[in-house]
Parts: sequence; structure tokens; C-alpha cells
Amino acid sequence: MKNTVKPTITEALIPVVFLIVLLFFNVNIFDDTLKGPNQIVLLLSGALAGLLAVRRKISWKVLQRGILHSINSAMGSILILLLIGSLAGTWMISGIVPAMIYYGLEILSPTFILVVSVVICAIVSLATGSSWTTVATVGLALIGIGRALGVDDGLMAGAIISGAYFGDKISPLSDTTNLAPAMAGTDIFTHIRYMMLTTIPSLVITLIIFLIIGFRISVTNDIPNIQPVLDALSGTFNINLWLFIVPVLVIVMIAKRIPAIPVLLAGSLLGGIFAIVFQPEVVAGISDIVGRPVKSAYIAVISAMYGEVSIVTGNVMVDNLLTSGGMAGMLNTIWLILSAMVFGGIMDAGGMLNRISEVIIGFARSTGSLVASTAASCLFFNVTASDQYLAIVVPGKMFEKIYKERGLAPENLSRTLEDAGTVTSVLVPWNTCGATQSSVLGVATLTYAPFAFFNIISPFMTVFVAYAGIKIKKLKQGEPYEQ
Repeated sequence: MKNTVKPTITEALIPVVFLIVLLFFNVNIFDDTLKGPNQIVLLLSGALAGLLAVRRKISWKVLQRGILHSINSAMGSILILLLIGSLAGTWMISGIVPAMIYYGLEILSPTFILVVSVVICAIVSLATGSSWTTVATVGLALIGIGRALGVDDGLMAGAIISGAYFGDKISPLSDTTNLAPAMAGTDIFTHIRYMMLTTIPSLVITLIIFLIIGFRISVTNDIPNIQPVLDALSGTFNINLWLFIVPVLVIVMIAKRIPAIPVLLAGSLLGGIFAIVFQPEVVAGISDIVGRPVKSAYIAVISAMYGEVSIVTGNVMVDNLLTSGGMAGMLNTIWLILSAMVFGGIMDAGGMLNRISEVIIGFARSTGSLVASTAASCLFFNVTASDQYLAIVVPGKMFEKIYKERGLAPENLSRTLEDAGTVTSVLVPWNTCGATQSSVLGVATLTYAPFAFFNIISPFMTVFVAYAGIKIKKLKQGEPYEQ
């Protein structure tokens, strides 16, 4: 790498522009871009970046190491994604998700469901520190409730994601909430306190928007008759409050900081056990085996964990809600993540990401422009490197020194990393977060992105506060950054 020619900004941008143009064509040509078109475009863009790198004498071995390193960084997310598919399957056949939908329909109305969804997801995500787990559990139930109430999928998913990422962003249990201050050089509680200045106003604005939309829904739409849905759910499943033991246990385990992978596996297995105990008729219907309960239970639970399961109730709307793809349903998303990691790995190994970052830093002249440049870098890495952790780590290391040189306390940087890096990841279809949440909720990223108001507002709020000079903390004379 030392003997290679540094890429020009034009060379560095060519693969990015190529990617964006082809993705635009895919959206307009293909009905479902997640099934392969976007993956191919990412690989082709990576190939183009590789050709430009080889032209500058960067060996294939260097590029391959970059690809493998990038893929390795996403392996944890891929394992979690598979387990989320498994958990969704067993929680469906056990009646856990149907029970959430049932009780939710009895309590919620179209007017307030969007606001309530934001609040519920925010609380659960704050308690667990995981937006992914929140979306895969409570979010799944809420999206079903929304459909039964006739609320648009994009709106519901936007509310769910807004709340989940708010809680994730300020929870001391969240990995990104710990990662951002570590990269900036401050402690987590200073970071969380300083984030409140931008995070609370962003949430308040989000709630106001959803409340206004909710009143418009109740005025313009006839509230559908939900009694047939309730009858179909109660007629198919044994609906009871005991089923909530499993999600409560999952939340408690995560709150105790047990790693996500064993927690999700435990939650999936507990869902299978509860299916056998509480839903024997559903289990028998899935396995289609009579007189051999052990074999029937084994086949039903394993099928729900790995493959597609559909439960027939006689109500078309409910039947559409009660389907799960299991682990197999996540494979297109995993393919997308792997393809994105190939692209990001080649761009990084080829020096193209660093070259673009240098140009962005060059625009940072005032405090406002410095924060704006940091936010732009986070968004850039979410789009190109396709991973929220890289969107925090790389800009964090890039900007740490310049914030210090300008006399700015490290929490200015850590807050910006979260406001722009953590929350915008879910707005990018090929990012690990965007691809995962789209797959889990069954709503395309570009469908819910315009309504994920908290995620959209947050980066603008952090830039506004910086330009306005509102409580921009300065580094005291001689005060060192924590390492």
C-alpha cells in the first residue's frame, strides 16, 4: 500500500456514483430489489472499485484482506439476523405475537397508535439497549396491529423504528451508545447527558408529527371492524397473559447485559416450548401428524425456526399477519449484507473511503461546519461501508484530533456520531440495519424511511445546535481527552 498512488477524489467517487445510479434504476425496474438486483449492483460496484484499485498497483491480496475484514465485522449481525428469524417463527406459533396483537387491538385506536408505538418501542429499547430486539419482538406485534387497524405499513414501521432507535441511542446498555464515547474520548454518562439536548427535541417533534397524522387518519379513514380479527385470533390460539412470560424474560436477560446471540436463541427455544404447552392444535396443524405428539412437536418447532410457516384462521387479513419465514426468510438480507461488505471492503482497502473523508474534513472551517462534516461522514460511511459501527468508528477516529485542536470537548464529537451515525443506518436499504429491519417488519426500507422522523430529524438537529452555538462545550485549558 505504501508504494501505491493515492486515488484522486474523482476515482474515489466513481464507484459510489455508479452504485447510486444503478440502485436508482433497480428501484424503478424491479418489484423487489432485495431478492437479488441490489446485491448484484453492490458486487458490480465493488468490482469497479477493485479495477480502479488494481490500476493503482494495489494487489488482489490486499483487496481480498479488506473484503474478509469487512465481512468479518458483519458476522455478529448475520448471526443475530438468523436468530431473529428463528425467534419470529416460534413466537408466532406459540401465540406470543398473536397475543400481543390481540390485546393491542383491544386497547389501541388508529388515532393514537403511531404515538403509542413510538413510546412503547422507546421504553423497550431503552430497557434492553437493542433496537434490533425491540423491532423483532414488540415491533412485529405493532406492525400487525397497525395492519388490522388499517394504518399504512410505512407509517407504522416509521413509528416503530423512531421509538426503537431513540431508546437504543440513549440506553447505557446499547453497544453504539458505548462505542461513540469510546471513539470520541469521553465517558458514557457524560455522552448520554450531552445527547439529551438534541435527542429530546427530536423525539418531541417526532411525537407531534405522528399525533397530527393520527388525527388525520381518524378523520379521513373509517375505523375498520376489528371484531372479526379478534375472533379469528382467539379461535385459533389460546390467548392468555402467561404467554408474555417469554418476552419479559428476554427483556430481563438483555437488561442484565447477557449477549444478544444467546438471549435470542433462548427466546426462540422458549417460544418453541410455549408453543408445545399452549398451542397443541396449532403445532399439530403445522406438522400434520396425528398420534405422535413428540414427533409432531419437534417437526413444528424446527420448521418454525428454519422455514416458512403460515397459520390458517379463515380470516384473510389475519392469515396475512400470521406468516413467518424463519431463518430461511433472512437469507436474502444476509446476501445483501455480504454484498455490501464486499463493496465496503474494497473501497476501504483501495484507499477510496479515506480519500473522500479527507475532502469532507477540508470543508470543516467553523464549529458548525465541523459538526456538519462529521455528520456527513457518518452518513457517507453508512451508505458506502454499509455498517453503523464503521459509520461511528471511522469518523470518530478521523475527527477526534481536529475537535481537540479546535478546543471542543469530546462529547461534541460523540453526540454527533450518535445523532448521525447510529440513527441514519436504518435509512439505507443495503446497510446491515436497513436491510435487517426491512426484512423483519416486511416493509421496504424506502417505504418506511420517509416516516422514520426521529432518524431523519436527529442529524439535522445536531447540525442546527452546532451552527446556533447552543451549549457547545469547550475543552478546558489543559484538559485531556480520555482514552
